[in-house]
Amino acid sequence: MKFAVLVSMFGSLAFTAQVWSADEPPIDPASMDPATKPGTDFFQYANGGWLATHAIPPEYSRWGSFIELSERNLNDLKNILEACASKEGPAQESADGGGRQKLGLFYASGMDEARINAEGARPLQPLLDRIRNLPDLAALAAVVGQLHLDGAAPLFSFVASADDKDSGMEIANLIQGGLGLPDRDYYLRTDDKTVRLRSAYRDHLTKMLRLLGDAAEIAAKGADQVLDLETRLAQASKTRVELRDPESNYHKMPCAELERLAPAFDWKTYFQALGLTDEMVAQIDVRQPEFCRAFSQLLSDVPLDTWKVYLRWDLIRSTARYLSDPFATEAFDFYGKTLTGAREPPPRWKRVVRATDAALGQLLGRQYVEKTFPPSAKERALRMVQDLKQELRARLQALTWMSPETKKAAMEKLDAMGTKVGYPDRWRDYGGLELKDQPYVLNVLAAAEFNSRWELGRIGKPVDPAEWNMTPPTVNAYYSPTRNEIVFPAGILQPPFFYAGADDAVNYGGIGTVIGHEMTHGFDDQGRLYDAKGNLRDWWTPDDSRRFNERAEKIVEQFDQYTPVDDVHINGRLTQGENIADLGGVKIAYGAFQKALERNQVAPDAKIDDFTVEQRFFLSYARVWRMKYRPEALLLALATDPHSPPKYRVTGPLSNLPEFAQAFAVPVDSPMVRPAEQRVNIW
Repeated sequence: MKFAVLVSMFGSLAFTAQVWSADEPPIDPASMDPATKPGTDFFQYANGGWLATHAIPPEYSRWGSFIELSERNLNDLKNILEACASKEGPAQESADGGGRQKLGLFYASGMDEARINAEGARPLQPLLDRIRNLPDLAALAAVVGQLHLDGAAPLFSFVASADDKDSGMEIANLIQGGLGLPDRDYYLRTDDKTVRLRSAYRDHLTKMLRLLGDAAEIAAKGADQVLDLETRLAQASKTRVELRDPESNYHKMPCAELERLAPAFDWKTYFQALGLTDEMVAQIDVRQPEFCRAFSQLLSDVPLDTWKVYLRWDLIRSTARYLSDPFATEAFDFYGKTLTGAREPPPRWKRVVRATDAALGQLLGRQYVEKTFPPSAKERALRMVQDLKQELRARLQALTWMSPETKKAAMEKLDAMGTKVGYPDRWRDYGGLELKDQPYVLNVLAAAEFNSRWELGRIGKPVDPAEWNMTPPTVNAYYSPTRNEIVFPAGILQPPFFYAGADDAVNYGGIGTVIGHEMTHGFDDQGRLYDAKGNLRDWWTPDDSRRFNERAEKIVEQFDQYTPVDDVHINGRLTQGENIADLGGVKIAYGAFQKALERNQVAPDAKIDDFTVEQRFFLSYARVWRMKYRPEALLLALATDPHSPPKYRVTGPLSNLPEFAQAFAVPVDSPMVRPAEQRVNIW
C-alpha cells in the first residue's frame, strides 16, 4: 500500500503549516466541515476543517496523515543518528557489532556540508573516467553492471526475487527500465503539458552535463542524444497497465536464450561484474522479452559515444542529491519543483536521515524499535489481524457467487497467509560493510553495493521467510503475493492509524482498514492469481473467474468516472487492484468491528463525544486518508500511481456501503449513495 494525495479544495484561503500532534484527539470536530453533508462528500465532511487550516509545507508536494506521521518518525530517527554520530553518545561498539558506529559515520558524512561542497563531483571521477574511456560494448556491459551495483539503473533493472511459479526459490529477474522521466508516456504523449515537460527535461539534462564540465554546445548535443535514446527505450516499454498482468510478464528462460534474445549485450561480462556465477543465472525471468530485444538492437544502432553520455547522465542522476549544492539543487529543481510542484528542497538533515534509512535500514530500524515501539503495540496489532482474518473467512464462506471448489482454495490461501508486525525477528548482518571518513557519496555507493551484492547473493537459494521488504520506521504496509504474507512495519502502528488506548471504532476504522486492505490484496485482480503457497497458478474455475472479473470491471467503471482535476480522469484499469483492496479493507474492518462491539457489549448507537461508535469508525477511516497536494503532484499521481487520490479512496468505497449511509442517515438520493444495482460487492 502506497499513499496518493489530494489537491486542496480551499486554494484561495490563508493556510498555516502545522505538523500533526500526538495530542490531537482521534476524532476532532475542528478537523471537520459541518457545512458539508456526509452524504454529499464524506471526505470533505470529515476533513474539511483540516484542509482549510493546513498548508503544504514548502518542501513537500503533498501533505496528509502519512506524511505527518513520517515527519514525527524523521525526528525520532534524527535523534538516534545524532547520538550515534556524537562522541559523547553511548558506546559505539555494542551487541549490534558496531552498527551504531556505521550509522554515525554515514550520518556524519552526509551532514558535512562544507566537505561535500568542496568535493563537487570529484569523488565520482574514477567512474566517470571509466565511462568516458569505454573502448567497446563488452566494457560497456561491465560498467552497466557496476552502475547497477551502485544503485543506478541504466537500460534495465536486474534484481533477485521469489520465482513466481516456484515461490520457494529466489531467481534473477530482468525488468524494463532505463528512463529518466517517471513513465514511458512522458516521452510519447504529444499534449502541450507533456511537450513542455520534455523541454524542461532537456534543459535539465543540459545543465547537469554542464555541471560535469561539458562545454555548452557539447552539453546541449548530449542532452538531445540522451532524450532520443530514452525515447526509443520508452517506445519499447510496456504501459503500467500492461505491467499489472503477472502471467504476461513472466518469461523464465535459460541464460543462453537471453543471449540469443539480446545478442548485442555482453551478458557474460555483465554477470561477472555483478559477481554472479553461471549456476546462479542458469535460469532468468526476463519479464519483458520484447524490451530486451529492442535495447539489444539499440546497442547495435546507436554509436558508443552516445551510450557514454547516457551512462554519465544515469550516474549523475542517481547521485546528484549526495553531491555539492549545484548538483543537488539542479536535481531538485527538475524532479522536485517541475515534476511535483515542491517549492524548496528539504533541509539537509531530513535528506540524510532518509538516505540512512534507505542504506542501513535494519541497522537504523533496530535502534528505532528499541526506543519507540512497545511490545504491547505489536500484541494488539496481531490480535486485530486475527480478528480481521476471521471476518474475511466468514465473508468467504458466505459468498454466493463463488463455487465451493474455489471457495475452499480461497480459505486455504487465507489460512496460510502469514503476518509480520513491527520489525524482523532476525536483523540483517552489516558486518561486511565498510564505511569510512570519506566523501558522503562514496559511503552512499559503498552501502548501495553492499546491499546490491547481498540481494543478488540470494539468487538460486531458498527464499528466506524472515526477510522484510520495508524498514521498521516506514509509514506503510504491504502484501507479498509470492510469500502470501501481510507486513506492517512499526512506523505505521502509531496515531492517527493506531492508538493504544483508543476505542475500537478508531482503531478498526484506522489500522483495521489498512490491515483489511492488505489482506484483500491477496484476492484482488493480481493477488488472486497466486495460490496459498505464493505460486502463480490458476486455482479458480472458469465460471468463478468470469464472475470475479464482472465485479472487478464495475470497480474499473466507477473509478473511470472520477475527475480529480480539470478533465483528467482516474485510470480505473491502473488503479483497480488498490480500489478493490480499499473496498474490501473497509468492509472487512467494519465486519470485524461489529463483532468487537458484540464481544464488548457495546451498542452500535452508543455515543462518544457526540458521535455514535459506527460514525466514529467511518470518520477514523476518512481521517487516515486526509491529504492535499499540489496540482503538479496530482497530475503525476494520476499518470503513474496505482492508487486513486485519497478523496476517492474514501468516497469511492463508502458509496458502495449501505452501512455507511445508515450510520449517518444519508438520504437515498445523495451523491454518496449508489443504487443497489450499481453497488459493487466482491469480498
